Amino acid sequence: MPIDAAKALAAEPRIGEISWSHKDVQLYHLGIGAGVPATDPDELRYTLESGLHVLPSFATVAGAGSPGVIGGLSMPGVDVDLAHVLHGGQSLTLYRPLPAECTAASTTSRIAAVHDKGKAAVLVMRTDVADADGPLWTGDAQIYVRGEGGWGGDRGPSLRREAPAGPPDRTVERPIREDQALLYRLSGDRNPLHADPGFAKRAGFERPVLHGLCTYGMTLKAVVDTLLDGDVTRVRGYTTRFAGVVYPGETLRIRMWRGGDSGDGGADGDSDGDGGEVRVAVSTVERGDAPVLADTVVAHS
Repeated sequence: MPIDAAKALAAEPRIGEISWSHKDVQLYHLGIGAGVPATDPDELRYTLESGLHVLPSFATVAGAGSPGVIGGLSMPGVDVDLAHVLHGGQSLTLYRPLPAECTAASTTSRIAAVHDKGKAAVLVMRTDVADADGPLWTGDAQIYVRGEGGWGGDRGPSLRREAPAGPPDRTVERPIREDQALLYRLSGDRNPLHADPGFAKRAGFERPVLHGLCTYGMTLKAVVDTLLDGDVTRVRGYTTRFAGVVYPGETLRIRMWRGGDSGDGGADGDSDGDGGEVRVAVSTVERGDAPVLADTVVAHS
């Protein structure tokens, strides 16, 4: 079996160091569609180096996306075909706002879990990042490997949640440029699935697909801009399950529900209390609202 669960779980954590500049942050923001309209003050906070705000999902590409999904596939006990790999889900826990520049942050990465889903295996790649001032974030990438399950291992927890009740509080649509994946991949994820038509067909897709983490970033930006007053520092955590693919040129439909308060404030999740959450569902307009992101939650102050 190409995945040796015991070996993967017992492997020593990988310690590394990453850095980033405001240019990396700006490139990431452009890669998730920021900057339209180019002179809009609400967009300039993502694209202009003076007073640059850092969307927390930048954590998924900081240091050129290392270690991320590809890093998980190079861990001891893991030897799989990249064409059988999908990014199944992603979560982030934020400990404080991300700086626009960082000369040295330490990364500690390990396989935190290996789940047997029958027809597939799911690896959970956990990365903790800290700088000189302390912890910055913890990220979990759920790596779905087709054809590698069935060894009788633990199935792991279900990531599915009950659908939000009632109509969404807000619905927005976000167009995806034809070259969005080509721009986004410059932030570090060079998987040919997102650029090479031949590779995409071998992986079972009609053409290259958009990075799931690009949709992840576009969605968080929509939530921050729409329900969190544009304040990136209010985001405490962000989790999603990748439920379907997106093709460049399509349009995302992002539905948002204000969730219950997680502290002492009001039940609508606004900033009056200690914290709340926004539930989100994302689909593609052109394919009959085909689901893209599911079980998606943004925790906020």
